[in-house]
Amino acid sequence: MGHVKAGDKTGGVKSWNANKLKGKEMALNVENTKAQMRKGVLEYCILLVLDGKPLYASDIIEELRNSKLIVVEGTLYPLLTRLKNDGLLGYRWEESTQGPPRKYYELTDSGKEFLEGLGEAWDELETAVRMIKSHK
Repeated sequence: MGHVKAGDKTGGVKSWNANKLKGKEMALNVENTKAQMRKGVLEYCILLVLDGKPLYASDIIEELRNSKLIVVEGTLYPLLTRLKNDGLLGYRWEESTQGPPRKYYELTDSGKEFLEGLGEAWDELETAVRMIKSHK
């Protein structure tokens, strides 16, 4: 697709446009891959944020944002529900002075064990990536 055909009278414009399109496709693939990478670590990061302290969903989002991991409620709530259904999170209702009661999420004992296992897996993965990058 990126080559000018013999007899093409566009003076290489077709080739340039094909390369430009290929660059856009690559940028889209990079963004897609980055999004997949963020999704892959999001569960781990949520558990890390909840380690040692119960939090309200908006507080979880704020902690993630402070770490440059942008998450919206539409992404967070299904994950919290899945983690709760998997027995990794529990929650408790707490009265609020500014409206309805709030649901605070916290790690269960199983969640703490799971987080420990994810931490070990993360360390191994990080070490492997650093080793590969250093062998360039």
